[in-house]
Amino acid sequence: MGQKSVIQKLKTVLKNLPNDWLSLTTHRLDIYDERQAKSQFLERFELLLEKNNLETSTLNNLPTAFDYIRLGHPLSCILEWSIAQYNHLPAENVISFDSKIAPILAILRKNLFEKKNTRILYEKSLPDFLNFAELQNVYGYTFTLQEINKIQSIDAFEGSTIVLSHQNKLSDFQTNSNIDFTLNIHDDLGSILIVNKKQNRNYISEIQHVRRRETIAMTPVNAFRSLQTLLGEKIKPVDSKKKAINKERVSTLLKDITQTHTNPIVASSGLSIQYAIMMGLIDDAFGKHKGKIIQFIVPPNCYGGTNDQARRVAACIEGVEITDLPVDAGNDMVQSIEKVLTQAAQDDAVPYIIAEIPTNPRVEVPDLIELKAALSKARKTKKGSPAIEPVFILDQTFCPNFHFLGEGEILSSVRALSYASGSKFPSGGKCTAGYCVANKKAEPLMEKISKHLNICDNEATTLQYEILAEQLPSMNERIHDAYRNTREFVNFIQQTLPEAKINFVSEALAKDGFTPSVFSLDLPTRGSTEEERETYKRALNHKLIDLMIREIPDESKYCVSYGQLKGCYWTIPATSTQGTTKEGDKDYIARVALSADMDLVKHKEVFKAFVKNM
Repeated sequence: MGQKSVIQKLKTVLKNLPNDWLSLTTHRLDIYDERQAKSQFLERFELLLEKNNLETSTLNNLPTAFDYIRLGHPLSCILEWSIAQYNHLPAENVISFDSKIAPILAILRKNLFEKKNTRILYEKSLPDFLNFAELQNVYGYTFTLQEINKIQSIDAFEGSTIVLSHQNKLSDFQTNSNIDFTLNIHDDLGSILIVNKKQNRNYISEIQHVRRRETIAMTPVNAFRSLQTLLGEKIKPVDSKKKAINKERVSTLLKDITQTHTNPIVASSGLSIQYAIMMGLIDDAFGKHKGKIIQFIVPPNCYGGTNDQARRVAACIEGVEITDLPVDAGNDMVQSIEKVLTQAAQDDAVPYIIAEIPTNPRVEVPDLIELKAALSKARKTKKGSPAIEPVFILDQTFCPNFHFLGEGEILSSVRALSYASGSKFPSGGKCTAGYCVANKKAEPLMEKISKHLNICDNEATTLQYEILAEQLPSMNERIHDAYRNTREFVNFIQQTLPEAKINFVSEALAKDGFTPSVFSLDLPTRGSTEEERETYKRALNHKLIDLMIREIPDESKYCVSYGQLKGCYWTIPATSTQGTTKEGDKDYIARVALSADMDLVKHKEVFKAFVKNM
């Protein structure tokens, strides 16, 4: 398709843009086919282009693009497709990022395992975001830097050649047969990576996986603005004063919500902040505990992104290991922590524990007094010297209003960090930004975490700060009201279908402040063998979810999110949030997330009808 034709079609698309394309942060599983996730959206989009059928309704009915905003969304896919059309490339060879450095990290990661050389070429001056020393010393990546005068003068190289280029119009790429990857960088919008040469196509899926796990795709609003530049329209620069005001506002709000005093760190997503935490702690351990094994202690069935990212980091860095922490299905978190910390002490290792409270997907809370005791216990190494004190890294996404870290609170006396995905309650599903806070004992670690957030260029965007500044003031009220709806629905299910097993916090825990609005549901099953019972239960899960969506389409949705502003979300974690978890650790139960704003009476009616027809 010629450039003129592309521009004409894009004008129509942007004019008829569905609202959800700019505001929806998580995929709709009812129009999502994971096997075709990276191709189906554009295939159907191209069919609409051929038929010149670009109405808002037809665009809105396109299948979900990729799976999360982290990996890709409609506007980032259309941006990539448009740039590919301009440069006569397959659309999959063009990959957008919110971060300016993450695409380079993705190539370096691949080349680390391939034992392949990398050179990074730049014109005029070295970009200030490229921290040569830290990428080598902490991340373990090796590469050479070289200034060039002209693209045309680039010679052949035994390895991968990456060319960095600052561009106001991200679609403009200069080519040379000796360039493997071209990275166009825009200070406000992010970056666009072009994968050149057929032999480099095996990099594409791994580059996309870095985008999924350690950063995010270019945000919807920035993808939209980038498309505007393709059409020759002028876009307003980022208002740095406004960003600073909102950043300070968000900092104040988070300190108040968490009752902590250290300035919080805000990233482009929950996994972006988790990556900064992990790399910051590794950096700290390299400096203070040189030569010692670093152990990240992680529940094997926790959120798949957490599990996968932790193992990906360990795979890259010598001396970093993963230790399983069983917390669900009859395992007690405190007992597991006691066991792994005792072993870590014997190994004279540096122990970093990542855990969710309440747990996911079974929404369990450990005995917090015993947890504090296990984390506080003084241990000895084999040689009798004091063991290294652990750091407890708490994923508090399910209950961000609980005061774990404030002065006098349950985890105030141990080294503890807390982080949360901002796509849940903090933003009400309006943006992906995540944040991290620390208690006083862990405060010295925040400097390293902040450093690595900046190294990866993963700080929250201007719009993300603005959204958090708008949504955080009402967060605790929304959490309270959503919990009230959830408790009422859980009680109704228990009365209507007493054979069902429900995983939800007790009323006693709720009085203590644990008020999540998500529960998991194990429906009753039948069959003469374990396999038959499991098959029957899985089918019944889908039957319930399908009925809810069909009967309450405006509110009940098949989605993985939580903390949304409106409606009720249903999912099966084993096929969504536990996607990368080992099969034996998956849990095929239904997970239900309620909001403060929903028709609870209607949901009860539909569930009652479901039970009647079981």
